[in-house]
Amino acid sequence: MFTKFCAALSKISLVLAIIGLLSVVLCVQWQVIGRYVFNDTPTWAEALAMLIVLFVTAFGLGVGVRDAGHIGMESLIVLLPEKWRVRLELLIHALVAVFGYLMVQSGWMWASAKWQEKKPMLPVPDGIDYVPVIIAGGLIFIFSIEHIVALLRGEVVEPSWN
Repeated sequence: MFTKFCAALSKISLVLAIIGLLSVVLCVQWQVIGRYVFNDTPTWAEALAMLIVLFVTAFGLGVGVRDAGHIGMESLIVLLPEKWRVRLELLIHALVAVFGYLMVQSGWMWASAKWQEKKPMLPVPDGIDYVPVIIAGGLIFIFSIEHIVALLRGEVVEPSWN
């Protein structure tokens, strides 16, 4: 059940990342059209595109951890005996989970500290820049736990695109 939840969460994250990328393209196109066709550059378009890129990165980062697309030393790990390989993979996923937890904690701290300030070009709180850190950290934590559970059960986590 946890694996199904993580698979669904990963697919939702991929869809949101794709929607975000399309939104960035539309923002940039609107900015170009405003500048060169209407001779009136919309100041909000660039700021919104940069904010959306942060969210796209957060969703992509989480999915990358679930699909084991992050940087690793697999070539060294496969040379180890099975017993040591599993232990080392458990340690790696545990450390990645701790990193995700720390991202959530520090992202929350920064978002809370900056939430009362307003962004100059957008009518949103300045702390919204740190919400993607919280999202990415939460996804990293959940997906790392999924990998740990799968390793303990002797299973493999299927990538999101399957």
